[in-house]
Amino acid sequence: MKGDWSKAPKLARWWAIDDNGKAFWFCKPNVAAFTDFWFSEPIPAPDYGFIGDYKNSLTERPTKKTIE
Repeated sequence: MKGDWSKAPKLARWWAIDDNGKAFWFCKPNVAAFTDFWFSEPIPAPDYGFIGDYKNSLTERPTKKTIE
């Protein structure tokens, strides 16, 4: 994915296309206190013209080291 991470939500860690062809940002999950479950709501994102199998779309946010 050659997307623009500067446009991603601050806490977004991943970008991916789902099986319906829609793109989303995904943030690190929140763990509910005193429970054993977590949740994370996907945030709509641009698809950046992605072409290919959605299963290959998962992209992790680059670290500052990989950006430089």
